[in-house]
Amino acid sequence: MEPYAIIDESSFPIVRIVFTGSKSTDQNFQSYLDQTKACYRHEKNLAIIFDASNACIPKLSHQKMQADWLKENEELMQTFCAGTAYVIPNIAIRGILKMIFSFQKQPVPYKIFEAEPEALSWVKGLELK
Repeated sequence: MEPYAIIDESSFPIVRIVFTGSKSTDQNFQSYLDQTKACYRHEKNLAIIFDASNACIPKLSHQKMQADWLKENEELMQTFCAGTAYVIPNIAIRGILKMIFSFQKQPVPYKIFEAEPEALSWVKGLELK
C-alpha cells in the first residue's frame, strides 16, 4: 500500500505530515487518520505542519472522513494542539481544505502558507509548553 501521508514526529512537539502524492484509498486514508491521531498519544502540546505540496485531491468520501475525524477529535485537538499550519501552494488543494472546513470547522488556530519555512516560523511562535 502506498501511504497517503508520511508522519514525522522527530521534531516533536512540531509534527510534520507530508502528503506523498499517492491517490487516496480507503485503506491508506484511514491509515493516515489513525497515524495522525496517534500523534496525540503523549498527551502533550504539539503543533502540526501539513505539507500538501505534492498532495492529490482526495476522493469526496475521504474528504468527508477527514471532516468526521475533525469532529470526533475536536476535544483532543483543542486540549493538545496549539495550531496547524498548512503548506498548500496549489489553489485547487486550498479549495478542498476550505470545503472540508465547511463540513466541519477547524477546532484549533490554523494558517495556510505557500512554503514550509513560513509555516515552520509560524508554528514555532505558538504556545507549545
